[in-house]
Amino acid sequence: MYELLKTEGRAKRGRFHTPHGVIETPVFMNVGTVAAIKGAVSTEDLEGLGTQVQLSNTYHLHVRPGDEIVKKLGGLHKFVSWNKPILTDSGGFQVFSLAKLRSIKEEGVTFQSHIDGHKIFMGPEESMQIQSNLASTIAMAFDECAPALADKNYVVKSVERTTRWLERCKNEMARLNSLDDTINKEQMLFGINQGAIYDDIRIEHAKRIAEFDLPGYAIGGLAVGETHEQMYHILDETVPFLPQNKPTYLMGVGTPENILEAVDRGIDFFDCVYPTRNGRHANVYTANGKLNLLNAKYELDDRPIEEGCQCPACRRYSRAYVRHLLKAKEMLGMRFCVMHNLYFYNHLMEQIRQALDEGRFSQFKKEMLDSMKKQ
Repeated sequence: MYELLKTEGRAKRGRFHTPHGVIETPVFMNVGTVAAIKGAVSTEDLEGLGTQVQLSNTYHLHVRPGDEIVKKLGGLHKFVSWNKPILTDSGGFQVFSLAKLRSIKEEGVTFQSHIDGHKIFMGPEESMQIQSNLASTIAMAFDECAPALADKNYVVKSVERTTRWLERCKNEMARLNSLDDTINKEQMLFGINQGAIYDDIRIEHAKRIAEFDLPGYAIGGLAVGETHEQMYHILDETVPFLPQNKPTYLMGVGTPENILEAVDRGIDFFDCVYPTRNGRHANVYTANGKLNLLNAKYELDDRPIEEGCQCPACRRYSRAYVRHLLKAKEMLGMRFCVMHNLYFYNHLMEQIRQALDEGRFSQFKKEMLDSMKKQ
């Protein structure tokens, strides 16, 4: 159940009640693709970094270790020792990202495994079965993520098929949740809005999927080739046609600037690999912009990554020391950068929620955007 606590313009401050606890929104979900956050970050670390939700990848966990194995071990929460909410994506994005290795039909998609090349078939029913085995809190509907700049005729057919797949997902999840051996019988299904950069397709699809009355809705197929301005335009046009009394999730986005702009347009949920991927490459986020700690100017810099930051790296270590670890290829350096970035993102969301609570989000957004341009 989603409580809409407050609004400021289109921005929403909410509270989403799930079988694994309450999610305060807007929220950033920390991406653990293969049931682990890249950068040697443990469950205990995530708890200390303010993480509310972990995200894992259906396709990758199906390939390795296998969703049946995860089920035998008690489901994903038990497997990774995490008692808060987990969202699993559907495998649909892999239809896009593994484009050279797939064949799409009405029944579903045939992939080649990126690990050993063996053929995998996944349709709406298979995706729901895998996610049910994983026993995540929130399961995403199986969809096709068409390229943002794809031909309009192709996008029309793709979106129509995604709608038919959503109906099959909903029916299959209802069946799975009724079975005796299902671990999480309260698993929730989020539908996904698609339509590339075409306003009319996006709006029509939003209206159509809203009729399914699902616990939440996502906007997919963005941050895959279009400009930031095009993405913001699609949000401006589409979000008003999704239910305001349900959480809205912008998939795979993004930078701190993207998040501030998208919250302003009514988005509740975010996920992105940027904080972990950039951290592993010595790029760290601060309120004054992004720093590359490999730069020579930090060799003698005895300040923390960010003054006043309460992450484990900033509380104790200097930029100079973290830079030394990175230059020496010590894993600890990468771990510090990833942990700092995750803390920065989670703390940014706390600040956004507080600003919404206090009715000053527009002012906070302007101050943060101005501040992050300094570097």
